[in-house]
Amino acid sequence: MASANSDSSGGSVRRRRVDGGKTESTSADSAEEHGANSSRDTESEEKTAESLHTGTYWLTRIVLLRAVTFIYFVAFSIAYNQNKQLIGENGLMPCKKYLNSVKRYVGGKIGLAAFTYTPSILWLLDWSDMDANLDGIALVGMALSAFVLVTGMGNMVIMVTLWVLYHSLVNVGQLWYSFGK
Repeated sequence: MASANSDSSGGSVRRRRVDGGKTESTSADSAEEHGANSSRDTESEEKTAESLHTGTYWLTRIVLLRAVTFIYFVAFSIAYNQNKQLIGENGLMPCKKYLNSVKRYVGGKIGLAAFTYTPSILWLLDWSDMDANLDGIALVGMALSAFVLVTGMGNMVIMVTLWVLYHSLVNVGQLWYSFGK
């Protein structure tokens, strides 16, 4: 320690962390000898060091969050374009008929048994216009995923909402959403 102070010839010593616990000493006098402004360098190094610490996963979080929301956006846009023809009111396999058959199977009531057999928020919506319900779910999913994709601001509530919305479509999608069943 004494040798570091004597080497700097009385100048102030600045210490910074390099790799975890190792420290590196540099003197303010040597920085001025090389023509650097020490106050600006210190501020920029501190800002860089704050955002680039080892163990912070900020880049992974950004890439993963946006990749997942991009997949959700594509899935909801495909659902918006195809659900009416596949599982809509006049579709090939209408989900309204499917939900009615599940309702009969579990005893004729929409309750816990119906939710556990086919978990979907469509149980809670009005079935008089199923096309509008399917479009509404797809549009809300597209809007939420576009919001997270553009802004990068996604929290647990938004991500769980996207998951619930998509699985509400998958669980009534029957043959069209049963990949590998």
